[in-house]
Amino acid sequence: MPHDAPTSASQGEPTTPLFRRGSWSEAQRISTLLRKETVGGALLLVATVIALVWANSPWSASYDALMDLRVGPAALHLDLTLATWAADGLLAIFFFVVGLELKREFIAGDLRDPARAALPIAAAVGGMAVPALIFTAINLRTGDGALNGWAIPTATDIAFAVAVLAVVSTHLPSALRTFLLTLAVVDDLLAVTVIAVFYTSDINFVALALTLIPLALFTVAVQFRIRSWWILIPLAVVTWVLMHESGIHATVAGVLLGFAVPVLRSKAAGGPDAGPGLAEHFEHRIRPLSAGVAVPIFAFCAAGVTVGGFSGLVDALSDRIALGIIAGLVVGKAVGILGTTFLVSKFTRARLGGGLRWVDVLGVSLLGGIGFTVSLLLGDLAFGVGTERDDHVKVGVLTGSVIAATIAAIVLRARNRVYRQIERDETVDDNDDGIPDVYQRDV
Repeated sequence: MPHDAPTSASQGEPTTPLFRRGSWSEAQRISTLLRKETVGGALLLVATVIALVWANSPWSASYDALMDLRVGPAALHLDLTLATWAADGLLAIFFFVVGLELKREFIAGDLRDPARAALPIAAAVGGMAVPALIFTAINLRTGDGALNGWAIPTATDIAFAVAVLAVVSTHLPSALRTFLLTLAVVDDLLAVTVIAVFYTSDINFVALALTLIPLALFTVAVQFRIRSWWILIPLAVVTWVLMHESGIHATVAGVLLGFAVPVLRSKAAGGPDAGPGLAEHFEHRIRPLSAGVAVPIFAFCAAGVTVGGFSGLVDALSDRIALGIIAGLVVGKAVGILGTTFLVSKFTRARLGGGLRWVDVLGVSLLGGIGFTVSLLLGDLAFGVGTERDDHVKVGVLTGSVIAATIAAIVLRARNRVYRQIERDETVDDNDDGIPDVYQRDV
């Protein structure tokens, strides 16, 4: 009987696998994407280390001066510091790729099936709700606006999470890898929603309305498969500028622009079978820029916190805000993702497929606690760039992410032999077309 075929429960009721294997083409795409994210995670780590070393060196004043350097036209209210340009500008490129990937998953990927999409969406919601509740519980009586940081421990950094997978050399099944990737993408989308709804105070409705004009023109252009950068980039930049002027965080513009790009060719262009839309083309071109340049530079600008030696580290970690972030990332993420997945399995009577065990899901859930890029951004929005609390946020995010990554690596390393054995058991000889037999029914 095929590994993914439904089985019967002890009561005779049918069950379905909770993590079903995707199609061969989708598995190949996910593998390629994860390899790119692994490289991005390595660059992200290097940039973070450089920033931390520089900010805690005798030349720390030069790092602060660089981050506070203002560039840009004041007439357009764009005379921003380099740190702000990194958070508002470069991360918009990152979120543009997030928009592309999310649309790709739900329109042309394996997750276009609502039954498959439900689990990572539910897990992402649970993985955000529990950390937020833990942070709130710890800081309920802290006062002085501490609860503004409730969203900081809710984000997952896919680049770092995938980098950890690469380091531990795990043979994680493709279905679980897809789950992690989709979970992180949905997590990012929810984070952008949180930014737009909860971290926007004053809205310029005129600028917000004007944003729709270049966004609509960009949408029309990509729908007609126009690839001319001299047309698309100015429209994207104007959309970003107007979104920034509206008071809503400019990264939201990146997601909206990503959603505008078609994943499949329209029927007028020959139907879906005629080939992919521009989303795949843009993702191939822009993902290296996002993972290799935009996100590492943001990390360099955001992670440079001056700890002040051991006493400074102790002081930062004694702050209840930092403790709430650490607890939210390490405990909240794991409990939220694993607990939600377990509840889905109980209510749907689904089972773990492919030789998976709940400890495997725990390992992936712990990886969800690596909240770096978006968590640092949320910290800046919650307490202000350069404030003492913002420094404590950075210490909390870095500490929580390192602890979550370490525990996840230990769990997944312990399961590595099991993963490898499952992979050997499920591997069959390739057919003449190069596609394993086990995928034939999905092609």
